[in-house]
Amino acid sequence: MSSLSRELVFLILQFLDEEKFKETVHKLEQESGFYFNMRYFEEMVTNGEWEEVEKYLSGFTKVDDNRYSMKIFFEIRKQKYLEALDKRDRAKAVEILVKDLKVFAAFNEELFKEITQLLTLENFRENEQLSKYGDTKSARNIMLGELKKLIEANPLFRDKLQFPTLKNSRLRTLINQSLNWQHQLCKNPRPNPDIKTLFVDHSCGGQPNGARAPSPVTNPLMGAVPKPGGFPPLGAHGPFQPAPPSLQTSLAGWMSNPSPVPHPSASAGPIGLAAPNNTAAILKRPRTPPTNNLALDYQTADSEHVLKRTRPFGMSEEVNNLPVNILPVAYAGHSHGQSSYSSDDLPKNFVMALNQGSAVKSMDFHPLQQILLLVGTNMGDIVVWELGSRERIALKNFKVWDLGACSMGLQASLANDYTASVNRVMWSPDGSLFGIAYSKHIVHIYSYHGGDDIKNHLEIEAHVGSVNDLAFSYPNKQLCVVTCGEDRVIKVWDAATGNKQFTFEGHEAPVYSVCPHHKENIQFIFSTATDGKIKAWLYDTMGSRVDYDAPGHSSTTMAYSADGTRLFSCGTNKEGESHLVEWNESEGAVKRRYTGLGKRSVGVVQFDTTKNRFLAAGDEFMVKFWDMDNVSLLTSIDADGGLPASPCIRFNKEGILMAVSTSDNSVKVLANSDGIRLLKTVENRTFDASRAASAAVVKAPSIPNFAAANPNPGTSMGNPAAPLPSMVGMVRQINDSRALADVKPRINEESMEKSRIWKAAEINEQSQCRSLRLPDNLTAMRVARLMYTNSGLAILALASNAVHKLWKWQRNDRTGKATASVAPQLWQPSSGILMTNDISDTNPEEAVPCFALSKNDSYVMSASGGKISLFNMMTFKTMTTFMPPPPAASFLAFHPQDNNIIAIGMEDSSIQIYNVRVDEVKTKLKGHQKRITGLAFSNTLNVLISSGADSQLCVWNTDGWDRQASKFLQIPPGRPTSPVSDTRVQFHVDQTHLLAVHESQIALYEAPKLDCLKQWFPRDANPITHATYSCDSQSIYVSFEDGSVGVLTAPALRLRCRISSAAYLPPNPSLRVYPLVIAAHPTEANQFALGLTDGAVHVLEPLESEGKWGTAPPAENGAGGAPSTSGAAGSEQQAQR
Repeated sequence: MSSLSRELVFLILQFLDEEKFKETVHKLEQESGFYFNMRYFEEMVTNGEWEEVEKYLSGFTKVDDNRYSMKIFFEIRKQKYLEALDKRDRAKAVEILVKDLKVFAAFNEELFKEITQLLTLENFRENEQLSKYGDTKSARNIMLGELKKLIEANPLFRDKLQFPTLKNSRLRTLINQSLNWQHQLCKNPRPNPDIKTLFVDHSCGGQPNGARAPSPVTNPLMGAVPKPGGFPPLGAHGPFQPAPPSLQTSLAGWMSNPSPVPHPSASAGPIGLAAPNNTAAILKRPRTPPTNNLALDYQTADSEHVLKRTRPFGMSEEVNNLPVNILPVAYAGHSHGQSSYSSDDLPKNFVMALNQGSAVKSMDFHPLQQILLLVGTNMGDIVVWELGSRERIALKNFKVWDLGACSMGLQASLANDYTASVNRVMWSPDGSLFGIAYSKHIVHIYSYHGGDDIKNHLEIEAHVGSVNDLAFSYPNKQLCVVTCGEDRVIKVWDAATGNKQFTFEGHEAPVYSVCPHHKENIQFIFSTATDGKIKAWLYDTMGSRVDYDAPGHSSTTMAYSADGTRLFSCGTNKEGESHLVEWNESEGAVKRRYTGLGKRSVGVVQFDTTKNRFLAAGDEFMVKFWDMDNVSLLTSIDADGGLPASPCIRFNKEGILMAVSTSDNSVKVLANSDGIRLLKTVENRTFDASRAASAAVVKAPSIPNFAAANPNPGTSMGNPAAPLPSMVGMVRQINDSRALADVKPRINEESMEKSRIWKAAEINEQSQCRSLRLPDNLTAMRVARLMYTNSGLAILALASNAVHKLWKWQRNDRTGKATASVAPQLWQPSSGILMTNDISDTNPEEAVPCFALSKNDSYVMSASGGKISLFNMMTFKTMTTFMPPPPAASFLAFHPQDNNIIAIGMEDSSIQIYNVRVDEVKTKLKGHQKRITGLAFSNTLNVLISSGADSQLCVWNTDGWDRQASKFLQIPPGRPTSPVSDTRVQFHVDQTHLLAVHESQIALYEAPKLDCLKQWFPRDANPITHATYSCDSQSIYVSFEDGSVGVLTAPALRLRCRISSAAYLPPNPSLRVYPLVIAAHPTEANQFALGLTDGAVHVLEPLESEGKWGTAPPAENGAGGAPSTSGAAGSEQQAQR
């Protein structure tokens, strides 16, 4: 639709409003989607006209368009549901739950369960989050304020909340002007013409006027207004119009007829909704390719609809972490539109320089650990820098791993010159892999496991000649590597096996860059060549769908904005002319040309995007910045000088740091105020492995079976372009003896020197850490079990008297989660009841307490020697009890895939697999000689590991529940141990390595064979009372009978910090108090809680100025922290405690 046609709709809206056609006005507002009438919307919400509210909204957005839209619909349907409950209309509430709220179950199953649970309450206000819910009128008003903020922040409503400023009766005025003009064209104009109709042109005396002048009424400028959502015919023109007349298939055509290659749904991941499989949403209708100057702005109403319907949903980390609460939450922090950004948000302050040793060719920040920078050079060196400590934590030189497997051409090339330049470095979406494209045939894929633990994963001879670019993508829900090269070919490789999946041929010049992307469920790849041609490919064998010229026929890289809605390209042609442009995908034309680039660039100008707002390019010995919505140069900086003519640049994911290459073979790091704050926070601290990557993914599938995941709509561009998709799933560790062969060869001496001077931190005073004793007015009995809730907002303890205690931190506190800086509330429901286990005839002090929490924190399964109880965590009510002793339960674990399946360890040494729903024991496992003291599921390996008081570990296959392996702990001779000593087990976040805890030792095993990798024994035989992995599995917290706590590095098992009891307990020589249990926060890697013998619970964190518990010991012999294959403790036992 042209802009004039769009304006005509506004004129009609004004006319209808003036003529009092109220219903028609709002119908046209909805159907056109051009103007959202907030006043009308407020009236409907206030009156509770929910069907009309959703119908009106449907003209502007759908539930799954973006996170704001999803939240809008959720709030409306939730309010409708609560009102039905408030009226005691259970039937209506159930209907709303099934028809309206069920759609959110796929997005957040736990939330849906919590909402469903409200049906079981007499009054839904018993729910803590709904306790302040007032009457219907006040609740609607609160929700309306929330909705208005969400609508204003929603980019789909941008420019649709303000009606254009028009003079009264503007349409009538235009018609009158037209009639006057027609009247002037009459041969014999009458002084007072009688206008009887508008259906035909006016003429005086029946003389038609059209013969003398063209009538504007029939001028095609005001064409028909199409209805949104029409299915595009095969000839529709897509994101790029076909240039050659012979090319019949356009991008729209192939989107209308996608190949049978399956694609991931648009909402995979921990949070998301299935996006509608509507190809028409990609391109609304056929348009005549524009013949105007390409520099014109073709952002018409029609293309606005295209953007509206193609906004990907459910993909980014921001969306995956969207909070959906029972009560409306204030959105004061939302930026309304993009105007909240300013040039001060750009990283322009020089903070450090990193000496690279050779010229930088490509850089990429880790997608999760944003102070981790990967750099590739013209000498083939690959370096990983940790910016907080300014340390080079890993170095890889160019080296072919298996020369014998290479082609004769490559072998001959290497025989003449065994060097290669890096053309591209790229992290995988979750940071567990990174890829390197070299100038000679080769692509290397490394697996990254934190710290300096880098392993060789794949070596692919990808192309004949130079491999010019590399990117990651997700066809068939499987992580793939896309490469392009000097041989004019694009190839797609399986990231797990290295098998080639697709080959795309059609370019007539070397392929310069690739940019995988998706629109809804259509996965495709843009490619650019050195002759300035742009092509687009589906993952099939049908050839390219688009053949188009880049501006200036330049070697071009392409990138999407972070939200995936805007496409940019930047390139330089042979004459040195550079072009930075934004594309209008629906028109196949350049929408916006940015000015300010040099006319005689040296090399190809590189660019990047950030924050959905800014563009940056390295040009004329500077870094230049643009606002995406303004073609004029915003600002430029020289980064304190020393930049090459066309520096390589790269933003980190948040846009608060930027890396820039220099002429003296260094990398300068620039930062804004947030970036400076981030670097100061972590400055002078040893890098803590892959905390972010590990913590983000608890359920880690192996490489051959990635979780269903989708590319992030956003793309950040270095040189050349490739996207940073967001995915859920992490690669399991890949053991490769070659992995660390050439890591850090230049810093071994430095590491040895550090090793001589390093010592574990000692914390002996309360001023040296943050500690908090949780408030408690209930009877103090020793804490037998302790855990954080999965949300990190609460701590649950089970005392030896069978009573549970729950401490909750308020969501509006400074941190919004558990912390030692803010005291929580010892929470109880309004009924005042306690969660108390059945104790039957047993002595609670002699019983073995145990409990397990459901994934959504809604239920806790618990036992204290009697029956097993199932409690509702919101009301503390006992839902059911089962399995009366004997034997009594001694350990409980929920199945990770099904909360209805529970593994129950028993005092008689058996393990019962119990289905709660059908109240049935599915099977009974036998293999231990004494009571079960630990259970841990690995959903990657599909095994259950059990441990017993007999110091034995057993592996059970969860498919048939067969025992696969068993092994006894290796207890050194001469070490006294109790005849019945608990052994606990816990999986590393990689779901493969296993922590075993015994009073005599800490041991690491690899499942499922139970190979012992390492052991650690406390000094002076000080018994271990408990231990647990930190949330990122990079540390192990160990508590001892003398009251101290040790922090070990994992997997090296070296003591990095010792915390004495005096650091958290007041001095009391007459009372021996020590921790019985220790629990780690689920997202804060440096926070843990202790349950003590005196009934107290303490939360401990390092000082904010420190940030971590001591510093990690230097890697031994520069080898990093890979698990040792030796089962012996070796020298680890010496001064470790």
